Amino acid sequence: MCGIVGYVGNQQVVPVIIEGLRRLEYRGYDSAGIAVVNSVGEMQVRRASGKLRNLEDAIRKNPLDGDYGLGHTRWATHGRPTEENAHPHRDCTSRIVVVHNGIIENYLELKRELQDQDHIFQTETDTEVVAHLIEKHLSHDSSGGLEIAFRRSLAELRGIYALVAISADEPEKIVAARLGPPIVIGLGDGEYFVASDIPALLPYTRDIFFLGDNEIATLTRDGVRVTDGQDSEIKPQVQSVNWDPIQAEKGGFKHFMLKEIYEQPRAVRDTAKGRISLDTGQVFLDTMNIDRAEFRRFTDIKIAACGTAWHAAMVAKYLIEELARVPVEIDYASEFRYRNPILSPTTLMMVISQSGETADSLAALREAKEKGCRSLAICNVQGSMMTREADCTVYTNAGPEIGVASTKAFTSQMVAAYIFALFLAQERGTLNKERLKQHAQHLSELPVKIEKLLNNPEIDYEELSKKFVLSTDFLYLGRGINFPIALEGALKLKEISYIHAEGYAAGEMKHGPNALIDSRLPVVVINTLDPDDEKSRLRYEKTISNIQEVKARDGIVVAIVTEGDNDTRESASYTIEVPPSSELLSPVLSAIPLQLLAYHIAVRRGCDVDQPRNLAKSVTVE
Repeated sequence: MCGIVGYVGNQQVVPVIIEGLRRLEYRGYDSAGIAVVNSVGEMQVRRASGKLRNLEDAIRKNPLDGDYGLGHTRWATHGRPTEENAHPHRDCTSRIVVVHNGIIENYLELKRELQDQDHIFQTETDTEVVAHLIEKHLSHDSSGGLEIAFRRSLAELRGIYALVAISADEPEKIVAARLGPPIVIGLGDGEYFVASDIPALLPYTRDIFFLGDNEIATLTRDGVRVTDGQDSEIKPQVQSVNWDPIQAEKGGFKHFMLKEIYEQPRAVRDTAKGRISLDTGQVFLDTMNIDRAEFRRFTDIKIAACGTAWHAAMVAKYLIEELARVPVEIDYASEFRYRNPILSPTTLMMVISQSGETADSLAALREAKEKGCRSLAICNVQGSMMTREADCTVYTNAGPEIGVASTKAFTSQMVAAYIFALFLAQERGTLNKERLKQHAQHLSELPVKIEKLLNNPEIDYEELSKKFVLSTDFLYLGRGINFPIALEGALKLKEISYIHAEGYAAGEMKHGPNALIDSRLPVVVINTLDPDDEKSRLRYEKTISNIQEVKARDGIVVAIVTEGDNDTRESASYTIEVPPSSELLSPVLSAIPLQLLAYHIAVRRGCDVDQPRNLAKSVTVE
C-alpha cells in the first residue's frame, strides 16, 4: 500500500527520498510528502495531493534540504486525499514527524484523550495521533529520548502499522516499528535506509533485512539497533537481495505492466531453474523445513489467498489433486479468518502471496498454525513476514513486480504450484519416474513457448482492442483448469480498464449468463486442447458447444485456442492462438493473451494501467 522512505547518511537527503518514493509509486497512492531536518535543527515539511510530481513542484517552488528525513506516499484510508491529510504528520510543536502505513483502530479514543490534554489536531487522519502521543511521552519524561517515547506510544496503539518517526531535537536519528505492514532496513557504508519495500533501496544498497512484528529499529549514522517488545537487543538476519535495479525500471517499455508481461519467460525460467531434473525427473525443493515423511501423512490441503493469487490457488487445486491425489480446499483469505475452518495436524496450510505481506493471508496462516497445522507459502519476496512464519516456502523468483495488476507474479505462482504438486506426488509415490520426467520436459519447454507467444507477429492486440474500447461489459468463460484463467482475465480487464467483466465456468452458461448475451457483449472463451489428454478433448468439445450458444444469440466471441485449431476458428469471431502444451501447463499460456488484451484496451481508453484508481499493490490492511 502506502510508500515509506527514510534516510540518514552523507548524501543529500531530499534526492534520496524522492527517488525512493518514485520507485514505490507502483504501490498506489493519492498524495505525497517529505520532512527533513537541517543542520540548524529546523524541521521542514512539504506535502502535496496527487502524484509525486506535485510534491516535486512544491519543492522547486519552496526548496528544502537536510541531514536526515522521511518521505511518504499515501493511499487514503482515514481522511480525504488532500494536502493537509498527506504524511508526514506533526505534533503540536512541529518538532516531531511521523509516517505510517496501516490503520490505528483506536485513534478516535486516543484523539479525544489527547484533545482533553490540549493537543491540537490539524488533520482527519488516524496517523496524527502517533505524533501527539510521542510529544506527550517526551513532555512527561524526556530522559529516554525519542526511542523510549516512541516505544511507549506504540504500547497505546491498537491496529496494524509500519511507523517511522524523527525528531528535530535528536539529530540524525530515525526510529521505526512494525506490526503487520512491512518495514525493510537498508545497510550502506555510513548511511542507513528505511523503506516499505525493497525497490526503494535498490539504487543504494543490496544489504537489507526485514523488521519483524513488534520490533523497533533505531537508525543513526553509526549503525542500526534492533530491539524487541521487551527492549532486548536482536541481531537481524541481513540478506543480500539479487534484484537488478534495472529490473525495477521500465526498460524502454511504455508501462511497467507491459514490461512485466514480457518478462514472463525469464520469470518462469527462474522459478523452475534447478528444481526438477530432466534426466531423472526428481524434484528438488531446498526450502522444505518439513520432514519428507510428513508430506506422505497429510490428509488434506487448505489454500488461502487474495485477488490474483486466489486464482493461482484455484489452479494449484487442480494440479495437486490431479498429480498428488490429495484433496484441496481453497478460501479467500479474507473469508477464511472469519469462519471456523476444520483443521487438523494432518492438514497442510498453504498461502500464496506476491509480497508475502498480505494482511488477510497472514491472518489465515497464523490461525492455521495456532490450530496445529504445518504450513507452506508460495511467495516472491525473500525475508517477508509470510516466508518467515511459514514452515516452508516455494519462492517464485519473478523479480520485482511494479505494476499493480499482477502478471509475471501470477504465472510464476502457477509454475511454483506445479513444481510443488510434482514434489508432493514424488514424496507420496503417485507418479513414477517416467511420468515425472515427462512433466519435467513439459516445464522446460514452457519459457520458449511463452517467448514464441509474446513475439507472434500474427497477433495484433492493438487492432483487436479497437473493437472493444467502447464495450461496457465482458464475459469470460473457461472449463477445468482454465476456469480460473477466465476469472483472472475478467479481473485483469476490470482492474486496469474499469470495464465491468465477469468470469464463469463455461458449463454454467445455461444457468444464468445466457441471459446477458446479445450483439453488444464480447465473450472471451478459453478453449485450448491437449490431444494426448482425454479429459482435455472432452472439455474442448463441450466448450465449442458453448461458443455456438453465444453465436446463436449474436454474441461476439474472442477465443483463446491452440495453434492449428480450425474447428473453434469457424465458430469464433476472433481467435488468438497459443503454442500447444500439456493440459496442466495450458493456464500459463492462456493467461498471457488475456493480460495483453486487457492492457491494450485499457491504454486505448486512456487509463493508468500501472496505477489503477482505488487500488494498491500490496494490501497490508483489511
